[in-house]
Amino acid sequence: MLQSTQKSQRKSVNTSIDSQLIEDAKALGINISRAAEAGIAKAIAAEKTRRWQEENKEAIESSNSYVERNGLPLAKYRLF
Repeated sequence: MLQSTQKSQRKSVNTSIDSQLIEDAKALGINISRAAEAGIAKAIAAEKTRRWQEENKEAIESSNSYVERNGLPLAKYRLF
């Protein structure tokens, strides 16, 4: 889960969540706010990763192409 180094502020929000999920979470003693927060943090991280990969797609492809043609740089110095 993403965590900030500063103390985070909480904000009340209204959202709609499947009623069965709410019932199951309550029955299992799951903190719904924390679970939602963790899910949102995970979705944010995934989207940031996807965007970074898209923004750097050309450079990644170029690097992979170089390695395919020439092998890994400094590979002769690897001990494994």
